[in-house]
Amino acid sequence: MAIRFEWDESKNKSNRAKHGIWFEEAQSVFDDAFGRLFVEDSSDEERFILVGMSLHSGIIVVVHCYRDEDTVIRIISARKATKRERIFYEKRI
Repeated sequence: MAIRFEWDESKNKSNRAKHGIWFEEAQSVFDDAFGRLFVEDSSDEERFILVGMSLHSGIIVVVHCYRDEDTVIRIISARKATKRERIFYEKRI
């Protein structure tokens, strides 16, 4: 079964304006074999945080959730990693 990505298009535009990253670019992080995945504890919905290397934006952080029996990844936000997050990621590779 193939994984699909989805997002709210208005959120995609506001994310680009705020963080400089389109959700289309954020998809590429899911191909990073060295990506670090965490569960976010602060939400009612089960959300995940993925820190990884994107194709064009360097190391970024993608908040997302899984839907439809894990066949859909819904991207919630994406931003450039902080210095601390970059160091954490780089220790893995």
